[in-house]
Amino acid sequence: MDLRLLRYFVAVAEEGNFNRAAERLHIAQPPLSRAIQQLEAHVGAPLLDRSSRPLRLTAIGRLLHAQALQMLARMEDVEAMVKSAATSRRRRLVIGFVASTIYARLPELIREFRKVAENVELVMVEATTLDQIAALKEGRIDVGFGRIRFEDPAVRRIILRNEKLVAAFPMDHPLADGEGPISLRELSDEPQIIYPRAPRPSYADQVISLFRDHSIEPRIIHEARELQIAIGLVAAQEGIAIVPESVRRARSHDVAFRDLVEPATSPIIMSHRPGDRSPELALMASVIAHQYAQWGYDVPAALNEEL
Repeated sequence: MDLRLLRYFVAVAEEGNFNRAAERLHIAQPPLSRAIQQLEAHVGAPLLDRSSRPLRLTAIGRLLHAQALQMLARMEDVEAMVKSAATSRRRRLVIGFVASTIYARLPELIREFRKVAENVELVMVEATTLDQIAALKEGRIDVGFGRIRFEDPAVRRIILRNEKLVAAFPMDHPLADGEGPISLRELSDEPQIIYPRAPRPSYADQVISLFRDHSIEPRIIHEARELQIAIGLVAAQEGIAIVPESVRRARSHDVAFRDLVEPATSPIIMSHRPGDRSPELALMASVIAHQYAQWGYDVPAALNEEL
């Protein structure tokens, strides 16, 4: 779809008048009218109710207007990014991440990367795994860190490690101070808090599947927007949650944690475009491999292929 026509359409929609829109666009009114007619012919439906004053959008027009605003804003972002890259002498690496990887030592990896990549501009973008997939394919990010296995031939995944899952309880919960690991069966009647609420599939589906794999239907009472809210609801005695073990280090003053009897993990996945041989990506892989070895984690064989 022609972006020029979309810009014209947005101007007419916002001004509600062809003459004012033409003045805003610094063009004559007749070419503007023809451009909107051309766009309507392309769409196959009227976009404007020309009988009203000011002009009103039809139902199709409202739908296109909302999408056009997003497309034009995206193009402005791309233009700004390209201009910045063209004028900057520093190389650039854009990293997408899901919030829960902040607990899983991602900040430490970023600090180590900055130490060895002083001439690289690092940009951090919080995004769901699904959004990261789209951003990688569109070139808006260079590497992503998430938790959801998602098959796409245009994206290469490396499972860095599988993080153990634990049960999080309010501090004064009867099960909070029990001895040893707790089984999912013992948690079957407990009110569950899962996250994120959307989009799906997500980590929430991993937790639901964990229970259902053991023939247990979880009693879900809250679907929180993100991990921090879920843990806050646990602390407020709203229920319990199954969370990655790394959360234990960050939230121990008002939430109690217990290991699970059943083996349960959530992957930490690094994603990038296949064939990306940029020195920045290779350096990130090197930093992860070095830090993982220092921390006593297994270094994925696939990670060494990036070096």
